[in-house]
Amino acid sequence: MENISARSLRIWSMARWPLVAAIGPIAFGSTYWVTREFLPADSPLWGSAIRALPAGLVLLLVVRRLPRGVWWWRSIVLGTLNMGLFFCLVYVAAQLLPSSVAASVTSVAPLMIAAFAWLILHERATARVLIGAGVGAAGVLLIVGTATGRLDIWGISASFASMAMSALGAILMKRWNDGTPVLTVTAWQLVVGGIELTLVAALFEGAPPSVTPSELIAFAYISLIATALGFFCWFSGFRHLPAGVVGVIGLLNPVTGVALGVLISGETLSPLQLIGVALVLGSVVLVNARRDRTTRVPPMSAVRRARI
Repeated sequence: MENISARSLRIWSMARWPLVAAIGPIAFGSTYWVTREFLPADSPLWGSAIRALPAGLVLLLVVRRLPRGVWWWRSIVLGTLNMGLFFCLVYVAAQLLPSSVAASVTSVAPLMIAAFAWLILHERATARVLIGAGVGAAGVLLIVGTATGRLDIWGISASFASMAMSALGAILMKRWNDGTPVLTVTAWQLVVGGIELTLVAALFEGAPPSVTPSELIAFAYISLIATALGFFCWFSGFRHLPAGVVGVIGLLNPVTGVALGVLISGETLSPLQLIGVALVLGSVVLVNARRDRTTRVPPMSAVRRARI
């Protein structure tokens, strides 16, 4: 009995943070279906602002703490990278590219995250992570139909830049880990990004759109669940797991969008798309299988002693 209990605890301790991190991309992926079904399509910048700013304000009310010292400028940097620039670039890419092409670019996100982790954190990606990233990327390409469509150079550039901003922001947040709670740092950068997005939306789209009660409920879901909870879990994954592992887990984002279309909207998947889903899920399992102690994040005491 003791051996069974000890093994269960060990399995849970290894699976807990991958499961928490997975909530992030799953929540992000749900925004595709909610946006398409319930939200107006003519004000994407206002949609991004309404997504980020209320989420940040709610979390700020929860943590009841403002930045101090270096966290003022760090919050501006992280909020700009992870929220402000990211959402704006995603908007540009969506305007210039077919959705299949834009989704395909997200398949390189794990490799970008691994590259920034190596450059900034000196965290080497294991062979398991690199193989998982490659398998997952192939799965995403199969899911979106190998990305056929018009290729606009500015759209491709915006899409790659959005992934780079998000990857850099996540790695910098991991680099600047000084024990400040993840929920607190998430609140600060959502407020910063929300303010930036509000200013940009007002400049380019004018007054905010009027919303119906159903749209208001959809915005509440996207802001509180898909954004506040999603980013908190996503950043928590980076706090407790190797960056490359979290990057591969992020490929659950497009899988979730496709799954909701099948389960709720009655869409069907081709055999190749089913293989793609299986490859992505397999890549997530692969990078989390048998993670030994050498891949674990150093204890907080070691992080505090590190130069920040």
